[in-house]
Amino acid sequence: MNQGTTILTLNNGYHLFSRKVGEGPIKLLCVHGGPGGTHEGFENFAPYLNDMGVEVYMYDQLGSYHSDQPDFSKEENRHFLTLDYYLGELEEVRQKMGLENFYLLGHSWGGLLAQEYALKYGQHLKGLVLMSMIDNIEEYAPHVNKLREDLFSDLEVQYMRDVEEEEENFDDPMYQHLVRKLYSLYVTRHPKLKHMVSLKAATVYNHFQGNNEFVMVGTLNGWDRRADLHKIETPTLLTFGEFDTMPLDSARRMQNTLPHSRLVITPDGGHCHNVDNPDAFFKSLSKFLQDVEDGTFQGA
Repeated sequence: MNQGTTILTLNNGYHLFSRKVGEGPIKLLCVHGGPGGTHEGFENFAPYLNDMGVEVYMYDQLGSYHSDQPDFSKEENRHFLTLDYYLGELEEVRQKMGLENFYLLGHSWGGLLAQEYALKYGQHLKGLVLMSMIDNIEEYAPHVNKLREDLFSDLEVQYMRDVEEEEENFDDPMYQHLVRKLYSLYVTRHPKLKHMVSLKAATVYNHFQGNNEFVMVGTLNGWDRRADLHKIETPTLLTFGEFDTMPLDSARRMQNTLPHSRLVITPDGGHCHNVDNPDAFFKSLSKFLQDVEDGTFQGA
């Protein structure tokens, strides 16, 4: 696959934006979060990993900003809005990129897909990186709601709940102000990327997630791989931010469940800790890659 941007044509006829940056024997495919996010959160990977010979692959999933965006309101396109579709899309992307014996990194929603991929297609993997994603939704929703209860006053929390449960006016200025304040502490603490327009694919996000992080009413509600996680024997790095929206107690349980895993917490990092504290994040990621390559990987 050529350096830079390539448009991948799927077997269904739709097109996905993809990028390859860097040269070397280590192949790393990164899967973005959201659902409905973009690859741009991985744009700082190549500068940190280039010296150790890592080729970084990334792509925007169907419906995301840089890829084709079907009209999901049409009945014939509704089948794309399923976990099975996006898992199959990931495997097709791997094939079209020509990747084998590669490392798969999934961030957030991408980490959910990465777990599903390791369970179904693990024979293709050399290593797995689960970045800010636990193995179930049940433990996530109470945690992120507790974060706002600890941060805001009782009146502010009740205001948000009234918007969510009664008014459903998620564009309310005060509501959005409170969401931004929480996100600035627990999602991206030190943001770098700026855009004139929103790149979020709201239709995809709302279908899977719900209205936002606090109102988990999408089709991912109920997703749970706790009973299956022990089946993943691929060397695995669990990486979370110190101030992640994901519960760190769940991450520690995952480290004890996965037979070949290492857990690293990035200081001063939120959900997007590769942006918040890149020096610490890439130090741990580089060590994981090198240890697996050397055959010296051990969990910690």
